[in-house]
Amino acid sequence: MPAQLDPTHIMQTATGFWASKVLLTAVEFDLFTVLGDGHMTATELGEALGIHPRGRYDFFDALVALGFIRRDGDGPRGRYLNSPETAAFLNKASPRYVGGLPEMLNTRLFGFWNHLGDALRTGQPQNEVKSHGKPIFEELYSQEASLGEFLSAMTGLQAGNFQALAEKFDFSGYHSVTDAGGALALLSRIVGAHHRHLSFKTFDLPPVAAHAQRHVDQAGMADRIAVVSGDFLVDELPRADVVTMGNILHDWNLEQKKHLISKAFDALPEGGAFIAIENVIDDARRENAFGLLMSLNMLIEFGEGGFDYTGADFREWCGEAGFKRFDMIPLTGPTSAVIAYK
Repeated sequence: MPAQLDPTHIMQTATGFWASKVLLTAVEFDLFTVLGDGHMTATELGEALGIHPRGRYDFFDALVALGFIRRDGDGPRGRYLNSPETAAFLNKASPRYVGGLPEMLNTRLFGFWNHLGDALRTGQPQNEVKSHGKPIFEELYSQEASLGEFLSAMTGLQAGNFQALAEKFDFSGYHSVTDAGGALALLSRIVGAHHRHLSFKTFDLPPVAAHAQRHVDQAGMADRIAVVSGDFLVDELPRADVVTMGNILHDWNLEQKKHLISKAFDALPEGGAFIAIENVIDDARRENAFGLLMSLNMLIEFGEGGFDYTGADFREWCGEAGFKRFDMIPLTGPTSAVIAYK
């Protein structure tokens, strides 16, 4: 007798945006920071957040059912509190806050993804460029508020991966690192705290410099991390024993990807290492769903430009540039470090 077919997976995925929007809206309301280390009734929390009584119990209890907050007791006397994960990662008072990415997903990408069909039909971006006519980075970097939000989002996205890289990659034979597209110098700060013999240059566009310098100074690492301004598509990368790019290559088209890889090759000495940290898609393109979804997100953002890639793609492109040896290190979740040695 054939197994009974079950539509549950179809329906869970089809309605997945419901759960996503509940979480993103909780971040928008700063619910997890308001809860902090305490506990509140639905009335107390609803009044603190300005949520109408009609939606309070449904909203808060949906977050309970989804595992993002907890509730002690039932009914009006029940008291809500953060889960260990939301207390650590979505409370702005926590040094491990990663809410910048959910904030950006909510304010920018959630709406843009409604036009995935248009992107698939046309190959054109579906972001700000549709209304303003400006490329995404030009739009983001032209406004201080949007740039700050973008940099914060990218920082939250990568923190765990940079920590894993610091622990898993053998930096002992190297002395200097250039992080191309370094944003808030997070890679330099995390790897530098783990490997105190290393010096760093965090390289990004001029509008980023003040943001990066502030974080470097707060970390007390100004003597080891230099903030360097430039355009990596135009300028030479600062020379170093290791060149890193965290979520950089997937932003660009194939010609630009190869151009950046060649720049990394030129910046390295013999024996140097080029490390790209990305949601690298498995070679058979069957398993890393997040990497494939991220590549669709690049379609939304860049149209025919940016796309994610497999480890085999990386080896091929780096081999064309002159790299001789390759490796791949799993980091956190769907993310890996792909490495090419000169």
